[in-house]
Amino acid sequence: MDSYIVTITIIGIAALGMAWMPSFTRKTGISDSVVYVLLGIIVYECLDILPSPNPMVYEDFTIHVTELVVVISLMGTGLKIDRPFSFKSWQVPFRLLTVTMILCIASVAILAYYFLKLDLASSVLLGAVLAPTDPVLASDVQVGPPMEEVKDEVRFSLTAEAGMNDGMAFPFTWLAILLAAAGAADSSFTSVFKEWLTIDLIYKIVCGLVMGLLMGRLLAFLIFNFSQKNKAIQLNDGFIAVAASLAIFGITELVHGYGFVAVFVASITLRNYELDNKFHKDLHSFSDQSERILVAVVLLIFGGSLVHGILDYLTWQMALLSVVFLLLIRPLSGLIGLLGTPLHLKEKLGISFYGIRGIGSFYYLAFALKEASFPYGKELWSMVAFIALLSVVMHGLTATRVMSKLEKRFSQNIPEESGKPL
Repeated sequence: MDSYIVTITIIGIAALGMAWMPSFTRKTGISDSVVYVLLGIIVYECLDILPSPNPMVYEDFTIHVTELVVVISLMGTGLKIDRPFSFKSWQVPFRLLTVTMILCIASVAILAYYFLKLDLASSVLLGAVLAPTDPVLASDVQVGPPMEEVKDEVRFSLTAEAGMNDGMAFPFTWLAILLAAAGAADSSFTSVFKEWLTIDLIYKIVCGLVMGLLMGRLLAFLIFNFSQKNKAIQLNDGFIAVAASLAIFGITELVHGYGFVAVFVASITLRNYELDNKFHKDLHSFSDQSERILVAVVLLIFGGSLVHGILDYLTWQMALLSVVFLLLIRPLSGLIGLLGTPLHLKEKLGISFYGIRGIGSFYYLAFALKEASFPYGKELWSMVAFIALLSVVMHGLTATRVMSKLEKRFSQNIPEESGKPL
């Protein structure tokens, strides 16, 4: 059999199957991520002519395909948030972005260093790649399409958190890279920290925020003002969302800012421009469809990697820390971050527990291992893959039912929030 023909046939069938997944999830309560990872395991077990699914073999491909999925997902995530932006109405995701995320990074790094006996750079890297909740695999716990008019604090918080912290994990990933490079070059920690603080933490974040805000406003003006007044130039196709996300990401990266941050900020800026305009639905719809096709492919590959060696370096200590991270570290960090908020305890538990990990973590790990040499790179891949697998199974089998119950219980009790559009 021709490997190429078989591969594109499987991709076509997988993408076609995604059309039925929302209905399947509603009826069964099983996430599409569970189904596609299982299919990936079966396909790669039965066919030995498919390309290797091991990300350690095709490092560049892993970086670029996961990066593409995250970029498109970030645009779609921002476009479906109906709540106008303001620091007051977004206080919960901001707490998750700061307190919860920092606690997760620190806790994992400390345990990896002292319990797993990893070097400092690898320990920091593990904390960094596990810090962001995944905007790609978290559709079951996020808000629905734009203008859904369902007020649900749990879904809103998880959606906004996934969009915000996927870019904010980058500074800590770069810290691990700099530590690894400094160890190899025998540089001082002071010089490493100074470079990290000024460039990777301050400049790149500020650059991403500014570029996202400016390009988001420019895009909104072109779509909702300029094209409506010039009949010869009509920007009324949904694919603008995907095209814009790629352009915004690329331009921001060219000026050495964080492209992930810029894309999400731009999507929020665009969404806040004429909140009631129905074209937002078209923009989100195309972005969502594009993302789901790519997700189908990535999940099949991930399933295949599980039976082709990615877990070979997993030890019982790593497995234990993985379980502790998902069941204790993330939930407790979430509850600490939400102290003092007016949310019900069940809402806090829902937000804290459903910090789904996945494709974003794969990207950060592949990126870091490409940039610097880490002595425990293979072990990190095994552990991150194991955590993603646990998250897919544990969250994928429970999220739909739990979110439905929380929505029925609390969505009617959330007051209308007003905020000044960006």
